[in-house]
This record gives sequence, C-alpha cells and structure tokens, in this order.
Amino acid sequence: MIVLIVACEVGFWVAVLGGLTLRSVAGMPRTGAAVLLLAPVLDAVLLVATAIDLRAGGAATWEHGLAALYIGFSVTYGHRMMRWADRHLARIRTGQALPAKPVGWAHTRKCWGDVVRTTLAAVLSAAVLGGLIAWGGPGTAGVEPLLGWFPVLGVVVAVELLWALGYTVWPKRATSA
Repeated sequence: MIVLIVACEVGFWVAVLGGLTLRSVAGMPRTGAAVLLLAPVLDAVLLVATAIDLRAGGAATWEHGLAALYIGFSVTYGHRMMRWADRHLARIRTGQALPAKPVGWAHTRKCWGDVVRTTLAAVLSAAVLGGLIAWGGPGTAGVEPLLGWFPVLGVVVAVELLWALGYTVWPKRATSA
C-alpha cells in the first residue's frame, strides 16, 4: 500500500509541475491542461485503493490519513494554487514584475478567506477520514491511526484562525524599500 501512496503522490506532483510547465512555459495550454487533469485522477485512484485496502482488512497507517487530508486540501486549495502558479510563471516568462503583496485590510480579508477555505478543507478531509473509517469497519483496531488525524485538522484550523485574528488586530503594514 505504501508503494501505491508514494507512487500516487509522486505522480500527482509530476502531473502538476509538468502541466504547469507545458501550459505556462512551453506555451502548450491544452496539453498542459490535459496533464493537469491527471492530478485529481491520481488522487481518486489513491482514495479508491485506500478504501479497498481497508475494506479487505488492511490496517490503516498514518499515511492513509495523510492521503485523506491531502485530498481535502488539494480540492479546496488546488485551483487557487494553479492560478497563482500560472500568473507567476507568465510574469517570469514575460519579464513583468510580480504584483505587490496585499497589506492592511486587504491582507486581513485574504487571511479570513483562508480561514474559510482551510475550514472547508478540514471538513472535506474529515469526511474522507470518516468515510474510510466507516468503510474499513468502525471500532476495529485497523482504523485507529485514522482517528488521530481529527485533532490535527482542529489544530490546522485553529492556527489559521489565530493567524487571521492576529492580522485583524495588527494589520500587515507595507514594508519600505
């Protein structure tokens, strides 16, 4: 199982980096988009294989839980990450300067948007974890490592919330050059 998890994760990043390179650097937007579509397919393969393994009596490991978190976060942050990378690569290719990072209340609003996005990612990850636990047989020792990921999700959301609260109280100031 660990070999499949590693293969899917490596394949995911090869698809992402390859698709972005083809789309933004090589000027092949359709081919790049097709390669990028392999990333969620690999996530789905990983999820199905994990569920089948657990249903067949395989014991869950922390890697199975990490795969569940990865799926939740890639669903909610994936499109934003691709958009950022496309813009960044296009600016590098054309020699344009990168845009200024938001400061003040614009940065604070972005932080609160991240709280919402991270909470959604945690909810999706928790749903995947819950589905794997239910599918693998609740109450069995084989799914115990998956339960340990729920507090991790809580910590991630709490840190994101504290981050946004901090910038609400002390908005980010522009740095002088």
